Amino acid sequence: MLKRLKIRLIVAMVLAAIAMIVPIAIGQNLNPAVAQDAPKVTSLQSAGLQLQEVASGTYALIASTDFPPASPAAAIANGGIVIGSDSVLVIDPFQSADLAELMISTVKSLTDKPIKYVLNTHYHFDHTGGNSVFVKQNIPVFGRGVIREYIRSGKGDTGSVTPPTVIINSQTDLWLGDRQVRIERVDGHSAGTDLVAYVPDVKVLFAGDMVFNKRIPYTVDSDLRQWQGSLYRLIAVYPEAKVVPGHGDVTDVSGLQAQQAYFSWLERQALEWKAQILTKEQVLERFAKVPDTYKDYKFKAIYPLNLESAYEQFTRSKIIPLIP
Repeated sequence: MLKRLKIRLIVAMVLAAIAMIVPIAIGQNLNPAVAQDAPKVTSLQSAGLQLQEVASGTYALIASTDFPPASPAAAIANGGIVIGSDSVLVIDPFQSADLAELMISTVKSLTDKPIKYVLNTHYHFDHTGGNSVFVKQNIPVFGRGVIREYIRSGKGDTGSVTPPTVIINSQTDLWLGDRQVRIERVDGHSAGTDLVAYVPDVKVLFAGDMVFNKRIPYTVDSDLRQWQGSLYRLIAVYPEAKVVPGHGDVTDVSGLQAQQAYFSWLERQALEWKAQILTKEQVLERFAKVPDTYKDYKFKAIYPLNLESAYEQFTRSKIIPLIP
């Protein structure tokens, strides 16, 4: 129990530092804090972002930071920009107003077309904290399911995040002039608020946090078996897609497969813990070190939370495993 509290305290302290920009946090039972002297984000470089053209008129803003981030000004998650014949879609406007403004200036550097829509791939603050900038400009912000209720109630300590203004719960097509963007619901990462966006003409999939590419995934409010099932479907439906993950570099179907393999490995570990009748405290004590297979991954600080999620969900489940 002390080990678990220590892990959560460390994560909470990190998030309090990040909250120099806005009152934010990402986990459960973490209290957001506000500090006053936040460094202002003035460039992609200062935000730790790299602009990458994934396909014609389709861009990713890739966050390079580890977690905990080196600077509270650094973007934690990736963002996306899709330019159509008459307008633009912005995907996941980062965790702060400063970063959202930087995204707007980046769009203006690429096109004179207006931003028509904003999409939140899920409710976590690092993907929604910039919503307020767009809402103030009367730009519709799309989200799924109970995302508004989660944010308004402070679930996940989302602090002062502005919730989406439009809710979609089934497949929806957004049109940017003659360019189609297909919004689809997926499940598993963030408590029924997950969406992905697919641009059919260039086969680009913005996968949100369904994919952490060479990052340890955040699993605190996840359903790991649902997540596995969603990955299986994405692999089957989009085998040729270029994949923009929520965290990490642009990848392809191999990134989806690697994420699936990680969860399959984690499930096998949990079934071994169950066979050995280990307590959760014993698991956290014995297996806290990230295995060599994942030694080059970033976000190692949240690995113990993966162990906790796996223990809670797999060792106590009576459901037949997806992966034996």
